[in-house]
Amino acid sequence: MDRYFLVKDKGLYLENIGKHEKPYSYLWPLCALIQAANESEALGSKQAMKPVISAIDRYYTTASPSPSYQSYISKSSRFYDDNQWIAIAYLDAYSRTRDSIYLTKAKEIYQWLLTGYDEELGGGLYWKEDEKTSKNTCSNGPNVLVSLQLYKVTKQKKYLDTAMLVYNWTNKVLRSPEGIFYDAISIKNSKIDSATYTYNTGTMLQANVILYQITKDKKYLDEAKFIAGNAQKHFYSNNKLGDHYWFNVVLMRGYLELFEVEKDPLRLSFLINEGERIWVEERDDNDLLGKQKNKSLIMQASMLEYYARLAQLKLTKL
Repeated sequence: MDRYFLVKDKGLYLENIGKHEKPYSYLWPLCALIQAANESEALGSKQAMKPVISAIDRYYTTASPSPSYQSYISKSSRFYDDNQWIAIAYLDAYSRTRDSIYLTKAKEIYQWLLTGYDEELGGGLYWKEDEKTSKNTCSNGPNVLVSLQLYKVTKQKKYLDTAMLVYNWTNKVLRSPEGIFYDAISIKNSKIDSATYTYNTGTMLQANVILYQITKDKKYLDEAKFIAGNAQKHFYSNNKLGDHYWFNVVLMRGYLELFEVEKDPLRLSFLINEGERIWVEERDDNDLLGKQKNKSLIMQASMLEYYARLAQLKLTKL
């Protein structure tokens, strides 16, 4: 992937092959790439994360109210979800390596994330720092995960308290009766954007499993199973998921977390089939994936994570 996307003399990445809106990638594709790099290292790759971390550091800003990562290398908006995905990857890396730098970085991101929470519409985090027009599942579900991961490694109650605060609000406001999560709620008129995306349901599926692991309260496991059953019915149609690979690999994370508890390989069969289908149907002569003519960094990174996670599964679980 570096062959096509890494600008070696700059230490930055391209967003797409071919036409680009900007000279270098926005932060979001790097959120996918850093997680993929972590999963690659879990399989034995050496120093996969180092160049990605170096690139992400170029998006770092110390702007008030707290340091975090902006959406481009020059002055730009900060998105709460971008920072959450990075924190999740760093906490996964910390759990794998026990390198304290990952925990330090994640804690710093967490402090900034707290500034995105208020009691407008009863709670929850905004999506974008400088345009507080909506509160989205994509900026609340992963915030629950960051908080839960921090609690697991530190045992500090403040992190669990944050997780529960955001978890309860997200369930109250953005969960459908089927356990599928809506996209957002508007600040202006409290209207729910009822669009459903795999990643939003994936984060809350994973959150329920982790809450079960922490509390041993079966209601969270029951909820996770309910979400998992309905998510497959809702999103997997005509033997395929939707076209956005990154949305789908975030959904996969939730199912893999549930597998750690259930040990039921049948739960994962549709995800395994999806990975095999994409490799056969959507791979070009350069082994790049996706239906788009101009292949994108986020799509390649997403499938690198997808296949790395399946490889880990085959090595250790099935």
